[in-house]
Amino acid sequence: MQSASNVRTVVFVENGIGYGGAVVCMRYLVRALDRTRFRPVVVTGRRGGAYEALSDDAEWHCFRDQRLDVDRLRAALQRSGLIGRWRLLDAIAGQLLARLDDLVNFLPCFVQTLWFLLRRRPALVHVNNEPLCNRAAILAAALLRIPVVAHVRGELQGSWLMRRLYRLPRRFIPVSQWVGENIARLGVDRDRITQSYDGLELARLDVGADGRAWRERFDLPADAFLVGLVGLLIPWKGQQLLLDALERLMPRVPNLYGLMIGGTPDECAGYEDLLRARVEALPWRERVVFTGHVSNLSATYNALDIVLSASTSPEPLGTVVIEGLALGRAVVAPRHGGALEMIEDGRTGFLFEPGSAEDLARVIDRLYRDPALRRSVGAAARASALQRFSIEKHAAEVQAVYEQVLDGDRPTPTSQALTAR
Repeated sequence: MQSASNVRTVVFVENGIGYGGAVVCMRYLVRALDRTRFRPVVVTGRRGGAYEALSDDAEWHCFRDQRLDVDRLRAALQRSGLIGRWRLLDAIAGQLLARLDDLVNFLPCFVQTLWFLLRRRPALVHVNNEPLCNRAAILAAALLRIPVVAHVRGELQGSWLMRRLYRLPRRFIPVSQWVGENIARLGVDRDRITQSYDGLELARLDVGADGRAWRERFDLPADAFLVGLVGLLIPWKGQQLLLDALERLMPRVPNLYGLMIGGTPDECAGYEDLLRARVEALPWRERVVFTGHVSNLSATYNALDIVLSASTSPEPLGTVVIEGLALGRAVVAPRHGGALEMIEDGRTGFLFEPGSAEDLARVIDRLYRDPALRRSVGAAARASALQRFSIEKHAAEVQAVYEQVLDGDRPTPTSQALTAR
């Protein structure tokens, strides 16, 4: 066993849009780190009960990264008619809002992060999202010459600044091969990219959790056929697409219910209002349920007949997908992004054409009419997930990357550099 003086501190930084799959998977990783080798410290840009629970697993700090909601301010200006009419004025307003964001949100977060890293001098900084949204931590670490590992979970579309920020991390850990290929297209050397699927705490997933009690909690009939879209209420997660599919199915499937399962980030409150207004105008509005954030995921998934991922932009990995697979549910996802790596169509789950409500409705209808198919696919899904997505496997791969970075980039047996295709 190593002495305490040889245990190296890793600062995890999370500046994502809200408490979703990225934070959950980071928490699993933090818990799984070998404490005889690494000491995790977690820094988040947001606080609240779910974030503060991170202190149960590691030292936790919050450096707010959003003091002013610039997106909401922009939307208010558009509604007022002050912007959105003249191209020149829109360009000027865009620049002013961007600088306001830098001054009020980015700069204080950067200064706090820089001071924290200066005092603590960790061995490594692990940012839990792509570099642009973690630029405060990446720039602070670069100034102090602290190596950075970037755990990339998003689609890589952005400005020249994004491309420049990708030069700074020492290593990248994409959550899927699809994300890894996108990083390589930005000019990052493949030997700096080590792909690793997020891991689940499989022992904590309870296949026997009481889904019936969960239904009763939300007053859902025992014989209802539940299609649950699990994820934050943000536009690209596909809640509108699910409603489009339900409009095609509800008239002929009287016990079909659609569930929107997940919380809403503050900046997307208007989107939730839009969804609820649309549902209220529908004749079958009582069969669409908004649950808000839920904590007992095993019971949630076990209550569902179909676990749905409907993202309209490619999902880098999809924690919902791997959780649903691991619990042996019938999982449906769009045919793009990480889902293509997670699901063998027709054997461990089902894929539909991205953005196609017609194709999504077809898949839901097929599974509704074939309970035996749902059971057989669910069993195959669980067997596959247990083999591929353990947190122990993921933690070993991540720690191998840490040791590569900290011990002079010597290759380690468990490292898996992205291979050219």
